[in-house]
Amino acid sequence: MKAIVTGAAGFIGSHLCERLLTDGWSIIGIDNFDEFYDPKIKRDNIKTCLQNKRFQLVEADIRDAESMNRTAGQGVDIIIHLAAKAGVRPSIEQPLAYADVNVNGTMTLLEAAKKNRIQKFIFASSSSVYGNNKKVPFSEDDNVDFPISPYAATKKAGELICHTYHHLYGISLTCLRFFTVYGPRQRPDLAIHKFARLIEAGKPIPVYGDGSMMRDFTYINDIIDGTMASIKKCDGCHIYNLGESRPLSVKDLIIEIEKALGKKAVIEYLPMQPGDVDKTYADVTKAGRDLGYSPNTHISDGLKRFVEWLRRENPRK
Repeated sequence: MKAIVTGAAGFIGSHLCERLLTDGWSIIGIDNFDEFYDPKIKRDNIKTCLQNKRFQLVEADIRDAESMNRTAGQGVDIIIHLAAKAGVRPSIEQPLAYADVNVNGTMTLLEAAKKNRIQKFIFASSSSVYGNNKKVPFSEDDNVDFPISPYAATKKAGELICHTYHHLYGISLTCLRFFTVYGPRQRPDLAIHKFARLIEAGKPIPVYGDGSMMRDFTYINDIIDGTMASIKKCDGCHIYNLGESRPLSVKDLIIEIEKALGKKAVIEYLPMQPGDVDKTYADVTKAGRDLGYSPNTHISDGLKRFVEWLRRENPRK
């Protein structure tokens, strides 16, 4: 089997490519090495993949229709679309750029799938589509018409576009709503990575609000397990939550990071930021029933593995 994975050099993408290669897949990894964070980090992410003869790297932008169509014409069975401009707060500052990449890029890939008769497509959505949903846990049947950031709106738009292509062209489409993924290779701008790095260096960590915000932190291996199951069972048109279903407050997260590091945090409290949701909490009943999804990595175990990786990558002097 042969797959295109967009965003292949990113955090989730590199882990997924490794798992697919282990399972015998051939992979065309697409990445434009955007400078949202240091491209060297992304190149390091895929060093292992590049040593495998079944992995081909295409350095290209997903908005480049000619390149996407040419790549999709190489006997591909499925497109797994993880690439996006990421981040809630930056999307408020650059809404047009987020709309261009996340919406137009997704449409470009769906057009490439249509033209090349690729009948399976996985789209990486986000828990941010739920906005400040008052009902918890969040279910795939909940109304998601009220996103509170441009990033969230582009992910909701991507889901709608996917449904349209399923309806018009019969492409099997699965949209995966990821909930706050963490683990080795996590982006350096995300809370767990940022907090751990600053605490390790003895520097203060920025906490927006009073620390009561809650997130459904989900370990990367659980996310990859759910994604692999969705690839194998991609048929029809579906949306699934992939989360841990055990939300934790930012205050409690910091306590867990302190335990994993063996160091105390110095906290700098700052005003709440626009676009940040109060809580995320995944109902994974549907994914459990249809995909056999069963996340089992407790935050203390996941953070221990993350800290081991962080210290390997940044050895203390």
